[in-house]
Amino acid sequence: MKILLAVLVPMLSLAQEPNWAETDKRSVELLQQYIRIPSINPPADTRAAADFLTRELEGAGLKVARYQPNSTHCVNLMTRLEGRDRSAKPLLLLTHMDVVPVDAKAWNVDPFGGELKDGVIWGRGAIDMKGIGIQQLMAVTLLKKLGIVPVRDIILVATCDEETDGTRGVKWMIANHWDKLNPAFVLDEGGFGTRDILTPNKLIFGIAVGEKQLVWLRLRAKGTAAHGSQPIPDNANDILLTAINKAMALPSAGKRHPVVDEMILNVGVLAQNKFTNAIQKNTMSLTTLRAGVGDPPKVNVIPSSSEATLDCRILPGANSAEFISEIKARINDPRVTVELLSEPLDTGVSSSQTPMFAAIKLAILKHNPGAVITPMLVPYGTDSSNFRMKGVPSYGLNPIVIDAATLATMHSDAERIPIAEFLKGVRIYFDVLRSNF
Repeated sequence: MKILLAVLVPMLSLAQEPNWAETDKRSVELLQQYIRIPSINPPADTRAAADFLTRELEGAGLKVARYQPNSTHCVNLMTRLEGRDRSAKPLLLLTHMDVVPVDAKAWNVDPFGGELKDGVIWGRGAIDMKGIGIQQLMAVTLLKKLGIVPVRDIILVATCDEETDGTRGVKWMIANHWDKLNPAFVLDEGGFGTRDILTPNKLIFGIAVGEKQLVWLRLRAKGTAAHGSQPIPDNANDILLTAINKAMALPSAGKRHPVVDEMILNVGVLAQNKFTNAIQKNTMSLTTLRAGVGDPPKVNVIPSSSEATLDCRILPGANSAEFISEIKARINDPRVTVELLSEPLDTGVSSSQTPMFAAIKLAILKHNPGAVITPMLVPYGTDSSNFRMKGVPSYGLNPIVIDAATLATMHSDAERIPIAEFLKGVRIYFDVLRSNF
């Protein structure tokens, strides 16, 4: 009898379907409402966002715990849907409530209006990552309302400061409440489906299994202050520019990462663009330049110092100390200092040979027949790195098909998400959560 029940329970769960017309309407309304909460970081005031999520979760019959890391405004929250095997480690759905700032004057719509126009929802956080947050929330609350008991516990954690460094968010939760987390798998942002970003004219879903190491550097040059009318060889700006050029003569990483080799094996020739370029080698971007005397800086004064920052991203497995040492050797100028602003973390990559990866693949293929599913690296950072450091298989999944132009609106002044794909993503998350992962 027990064996029969073990077979029938998942079959019965799979047979239960929500009222998708009502679910779609509610999903769109919730995303619009969520975007209208300006949870900008800094200052990472997520109280209103946490209140919003709490109302929806509690309205579905789920209990919500809130955690505040020595802050009156930075709120993290967690809920748990109990599964059939309470002894098994849970699946953790990870999302963040904070969003990056906006330049409202540069937007053609209200960045916090959640406007529905031309088949898309516009606003800060639509892609990063309030859209995924609502997909996860809808999937969990649907299971609860339909009485579908998942194979293991599912916990949803929404954090307050992913857009800085997670110190008050996921890092704080791991440091202080690991006993309540300790997941078997993590689903977070990172991957996506596309017909043009990874390879031309082929539907590819990349599931992120790893990300590059973050190496932020500050270069400071020291020179001699002088009158701008009389050029001097010891101009700090000239010294800095020479150092930057030497630093950015970046050698190849030597060989591609094995995950990229697997991607190529799965999808064929990669498209040539900034994304595929970044996941194949170490990269460096000049992001800030500062110099001058006075405010505004005087044009006729040569400053005695100047500085620049470099956003470097190196492949998993690369030695960050050697990378920095090589940059210093190329600059080779005692007048220039190289300061490390971040602590590089080599978190490794998560295996794609797990029941969780298989469940994601099946759910995607159900709604996107013929798609090619592949593990992939992403060039940017996510909160998943903190769980990979603890050996937890973590996967980036934004279950929508998106083109390069729309993906590029993330953090821009035109961020938006296609409604049809957003709603398909709700279905994909729902199917993942009710599967036997």
